[in-house]
Amino acid sequence: MTVPLVTPETPVLIQGATGRAGRRHAVLMRDYGTNIVAGVSPRTDAGDIDGIPVFATCADAVAATGATASVVIVRPTEVRDAVFEALDAGISLLVTVAEGVPVADCIDVLERVRAAGARWIGASTPGIAIPGRLKMGFLPAVSLAPGPLGLMSKSGTLSYEVGYRLVGRGIGQSLWVGVGGDMVKGTRFADLIPFFDADPETKAMLLIGEVGGTEEEDFAAAYQELGAQKPVYAIVAGSTTREGIAMGHAGALIHGTSGTIEAKTRALEAAGARVFTRIRDIVDAIAADFPAAAG
Repeated sequence: MTVPLVTPETPVLIQGATGRAGRRHAVLMRDYGTNIVAGVSPRTDAGDIDGIPVFATCADAVAATGATASVVIVRPTEVRDAVFEALDAGISLLVTVAEGVPVADCIDVLERVRAAGARWIGASTPGIAIPGRLKMGFLPAVSLAPGPLGLMSKSGTLSYEVGYRLVGRGIGQSLWVGVGGDMVKGTRFADLIPFFDADPETKAMLLIGEVGGTEEEDFAAAYQELGAQKPVYAIVAGSTTREGIAMGHAGALIHGTSGTIEAKTRALEAAGARVFTRIRDIVDAIAADFPAAAG
């Protein structure tokens, strides 16, 4: 099973590796199976992190280890410069986990990522995972297990709960991608359709969305346009949100009828997706359709 631009063998570095979160998650990711080869920190006294060497710059880390992917664990206002440094060093996949990256910085990052032909997961994301083999980010191991579902999510906490309940029923994921809820982001739901639809290990797509923006509607349009064939299960958070209220993420904003639960449900159902409003119902439906996995 492969992810765009990453496999379990891909050498990964951690930017911001000597911060409290960086140290903790570098070790957790490595212990999960991710090929963490280096950390990056401007601290001259960094040494190593439980055997993971730490370098002063991305260029030094890439030259020494051949890293091609990076998990960026820095402050929101530092993400832009960290991503630019990584791209300049030749990194081709970036996962940025900070919440609250300025929108103007996200625009700059997206432009540079596209110009470099790289892939960016974020701005804010809990990460990506090939369950049982690799994870880049903060995804909880209790919600991960190998299985048939290509999971994509805007909402971190809702996806953890759905994933956890499905794993409890014996149903895991072929690939998990937290696209994040930012207004400007590197990877959107629609971008993942070609991969999931072609991947032999993915038997169905599980979309976990939220009120606001048009990403779910865009997914539905792209799914139909591409002639995708694999079934889609969807749940969209925020059914009680009022117009004009931002719910947690910069992208979770309703404008008139655009971005509402009703608009998303109509679009997804028109594309053939099964849309649910309760976690229990979507878990039961998936378990009924995948009895071999659940058994």
